[in-house]
Amino acid sequence: MSAFPPTACPTVGPTVGIASTHPADMPQAHADIPVWNSENWFYEDWQVGHKIRSLRRTIAEGESHMFNALVLDIHPYVQDQMFAEKEGIFGRRLVAGAFVFSAGLGLVATNCVNAFSYGYDKLRFIKPVFIGDTIYSIRTNLDKKPRYKDMGLIRASYEVFKGEGELVLYCEHLQTVKYKNPADFVGKTEK
Repeated sequence: MSAFPPTACPTVGPTVGIASTHPADMPQAHADIPVWNSENWFYEDWQVGHKIRSLRRTIAEGESHMFNALVLDIHPYVQDQMFAEKEGIFGRRLVAGAFVFSAGLGLVATNCVNAFSYGYDKLRFIKPVFIGDTIYSIRTNLDKKPRYKDMGLIRASYEVFKGEGELVLYCEHLQTVKYKNPADFVGKTEK
């Protein structure tokens, strides 16, 4: 049986998806530990066609209410049980589309320290999501192109599903990403 807590942590070299940012303002042994849910890939590392799937997540009533309160969304379809049941076309309360978008993307967020959000295209709310529904997401890397002197532009699709695979949301995320070797892109960029 191994000792707890561990006395040493092996250093993990930089790989796509697992690496440390090595902050100087903490003990070296702590800085060498990879940061959870953070990545350090560059434009050159990003593979067109690569897919990831998230874990599943059930949307609870409390978190739906908290999101609605935070963004001041008091639409009767998301906040008024009596209205939703008696007058609404779905017969029950919806989860706000903005929350499905946020939670769905968060499930597959890579938190890459070299990537920056450029915007979203083709956002569509395809089917309703209700309190108590379980969602999961699939991200697919669609394409990439050199864009700026120091960064390229990548595009990924995000599909959010509920239950056993019913598509409820689709969008495409554009991000600028630092080049590992900017000199390799001289004369190849749009701007």
